[in-house]
Amino acid sequence: MLKWLRRSEPKEVPAATLGPLQIVKPWARSSSTEPDVAGGYMTVINEGESDRLVSATCAAAGSVDIQAIRVKGSVLEMRKIAEGIVIPPANQQVFKPRGYHLLLGGLTAPLAAGASLPITLAFEKAGSVTVDFAVEAPGAVGHATLREPQ
Repeated sequence: MLKWLRRSEPKEVPAATLGPLQIVKPWARSSSTEPDVAGGYMTVINEGESDRLVSATCAAAGSVDIQAIRVKGSVLEMRKIAEGIVIPPANQQVFKPRGYHLLLGGLTAPLAAGASLPITLAFEKAGSVTVDFAVEAPGAVGHATLREPQ
């Protein structure tokens, strides 16, 4: 039996693997308006059963919250997701600016572009893993902001 070959993009090399979960392209940046606040972003690929990111910790931050952005009229509002974010089976969850993200508050020092920031991610089923997030230049993190014109 012949199998048809499909052209596909090269698979991204994960920064960390934890059981069926892969953490891809983890990065962070300080807020351009609040130097003691930063956002953490990544893609979590799940090649197994449903799991949930329940918390995150970082030694360089006083707190790390899992956040979501909600559009309310012309304003974007952030809200803490206390129950965590589901990582669907055989799927992925993207954490990005103006979407799901990690909000790091009370940074002990400004983040330096080009450095790495270790963040420990805790999943309901897979357990915990520490991932180095690449630090990029400051920019929007997600605080209530006027919606960009279209």
